[in-house]
Amino acid sequence: MAKKAIILILASLVLLFLSSSAFSQEPPLVLPKITIEAGEVDEPQELVLSLRILLLLTILSLAPAILIMVTSFTRIVVVLGFARNALGSPQIPPTAVLVGLSLFLTFFIMAPTFGEIQENALSPYLAGNITQEEALDRGVDSLRNFMFRQTQEKDLALLVSFTDLPRPKTRSDIPTHVLIPAFILSELRAAFTLGFLIYIPFLVIDMVVASILMSMGMMMLPPVMISLPFKLLLFVLVDGWDLVARGLTLSFR
Repeated sequence: MAKKAIILILASLVLLFLSSSAFSQEPPLVLPKITIEAGEVDEPQELVLSLRILLLLTILSLAPAILIMVTSFTRIVVVLGFARNALGSPQIPPTAVLVGLSLFLTFFIMAPTFGEIQENALSPYLAGNITQEEALDRGVDSLRNFMFRQTQEKDLALLVSFTDLPRPKTRSDIPTHVLIPAFILSELRAAFTLGFLIYIPFLVIDMVVASILMSMGMMMLPPVMISLPFKLLLFVLVDGWDLVARGLTLSFR
């Protein structure tokens, strides 16, 4: 039986070698060549259309970073994360739900700014009344006005002190690359302040439950297991998500 098995294995190897050599004699597979070239255009409108498509693709690739840097998304998602951790349920609601809620709240809060950009920059540009540079400057000005309203002066002073710029006298003297990190620092400070306020009532419940369990001699029972239902009940009774959304919306006014 062993000899028969060895013969079968050798025969299989010979057949495999013959088949591979037979396939190797076939002509190689020819793959198509893909190239990207810049050709000539007959009319300037064709070039403008191509540049618009290229600009749109660039904006779409940078959209997540732009959304996080210059809008209210950072403060909202951080505060919602604090609320979830304060409840003691780090997996509920899921992260996808919190991010989705943060996005829609961002669209709601930023609606006046986006409307201003649409009216002053995008619509005139599409109508051909202004150039692309003018549309970009008007759109950036609208975002700068929003960021200035939410940025604290000490954060601006901190970022300006790191540069060689002279002491700014007006808002127009502060470059955008200095304003954006100052805005993010202010957003993080505001988010952590709101998160601390959210944590206080749930921390009190945890302390009360832990004290009761220790007085009863139940030190081996995790206090979080007992306090979680009470925290959920409190959050539902006071309509917690409505209060969090209300506080976030009012914090931008």
